[in-house]
Amino acid sequence: MCKYIFVTGGVCSSLGKGIATASIGALLKASGLKVSTQKLDPYLNVDPGTMSPFQHGEVFVTEDGGETDLDLGHYERFIDVNLSKYSSVSTGQIYNEVLEKERKGTYLGRTIQIIPHITNTIQERIILAAEKSHCDVLIGEIGGTVGDIEGLPFYEAIRQLRYKVGEENSLFIHVTLLPYLEASKELKTKPTQASVRELRSIGIQPDFILPRADRPIRKEHIKKIALFCDVEEKYVIPAQTVKSIYEVPLRFNKYNITQLVAEKLKLGKLRPKLVEWRKLVKKIKAKKPTLKIAMVGKYTGLEDAYISVIESLKIACYHQNRDLEVTWISSEKLEEQDEKVWEELKSVNGIVVPGGFGVRGTEGKILAAKYARENNIPYLGLCLGMQIMTIEFTRDALNNKQITSEEFDEENSAGEENHVIHFLPGQSIDRAKGGTLRLGAYPCKIKKGTKTHKLYGKDLIKERHRHRYEFNNKFKEKLEKAGMVFAGIYPKQNLVEIAEIKAHPFMIGTQFHPEFKSRPNKPHPLFKGFIQAAKKK
Repeated sequence: MCKYIFVTGGVCSSLGKGIATASIGALLKASGLKVSTQKLDPYLNVDPGTMSPFQHGEVFVTEDGGETDLDLGHYERFIDVNLSKYSSVSTGQIYNEVLEKERKGTYLGRTIQIIPHITNTIQERIILAAEKSHCDVLIGEIGGTVGDIEGLPFYEAIRQLRYKVGEENSLFIHVTLLPYLEASKELKTKPTQASVRELRSIGIQPDFILPRADRPIRKEHIKKIALFCDVEEKYVIPAQTVKSIYEVPLRFNKYNITQLVAEKLKLGKLRPKLVEWRKLVKKIKAKKPTLKIAMVGKYTGLEDAYISVIESLKIACYHQNRDLEVTWISSEKLEEQDEKVWEELKSVNGIVVPGGFGVRGTEGKILAAKYARENNIPYLGLCLGMQIMTIEFTRDALNNKQITSEEFDEENSAGEENHVIHFLPGQSIDRAKGGTLRLGAYPCKIKKGTKTHKLYGKDLIKERHRHRYEFNNKFKEKLEKAGMVFAGIYPKQNLVEIAEIKAHPFMIGTQFHPEFKSRPNKPHPLFKGFIQAAKKK
């Protein structure tokens, strides 16, 4: 039988439940177990696909096209597994499923209630995720904080699931805050006590408590938490803030968490092999020169909006003896010709234009691409960033300032003949926002002799997408003559996946999102190549 671990949070959100989940998963995976993970989100949205990055950070995309929470990115990076749409569940999905069954008469006229219909459906989704992944251990993280009204059905579902599968097959881990009071110069355990009391009031007694703090957690705090929360001291695992999230598995391992989990779940003796993790952390901690990379976008300073891109850049830097210094560049301020922002852009070693949607700030991104092209600054364009690069090059090559994307030309004032990026013919004409994009992994054939082929070292790759606009092949011949190389093609529909500027040391744009496949000990080839080029600058 699959073993289930459920991670909950207390006191406040953004405590690092996702990192805790990913780290425990990494330790179990390093012990030889097959591990999968699942995020159970109480919000009513069907998925994060239509949510603003200000609200929810980046949308992480799975191989099978699921639009999911950014925590799945952490799970994949730490555990090095490709997750699926079954790894992401929301209240919206659960209610949709139940109401569709009700309309079809599946429930034979019964009154539909939170218990048992909603809670049963949640349990079915948990068990389905375990079955689909064929895992030994499934770790499920419940979003939000204990006490949130929308989370109650999820807590009730996992409470019932433990009763069904037995204590030896289920485990509850509670991540909670120890706030530091400046006036009294001490960490306070009372909020943790209150959070556990709230959890116990709904029938869940945590097996482990991971207290989070930015200050040292002392033995006295551990003893107090253990006493008041009815948990043995050895099961209170300090989760103190560290400089790099990749240190967390090693920190947890110091407290023997893997073996303690194994004892609770009757998994036998487990010894995680952490040689690669230790090598990585050693690289991270080593003193090294910094590399300034510009992130040109709308959500400047909001790291969660571009978390997979940032982590991919960091990982590539770690493996090339560099520390990443991100310079956030507002594309809107570039449009406004803000002198200070332009000076910042001119000080960097490389430029990244990440994915995004909408017209706001796009002309500023085009200016950044123009600066990179004309000054031989390494440039990496991701999804929208590739389209931006293409628009800028086409305007210059064809001496036509009207060139744009159909997405940006809402009134069609530029005319279809000037849409170098267009809504792909044959796609659904229903332009509703949710779940209507080209999503998931598609094969891409790479042209031999290109920079991209040299970086990947293979002819065929598979990368993940999230977009609805594509390169217009009517421009292909003209742009090839002008010096643009179409290095990657999706063979089935002859769609451009990768573009390069031939005369530039490194100016590559991808229609897909390579950041979703970067791993701590395996930098993605495109990010690796980009950082190599930036080092030379």
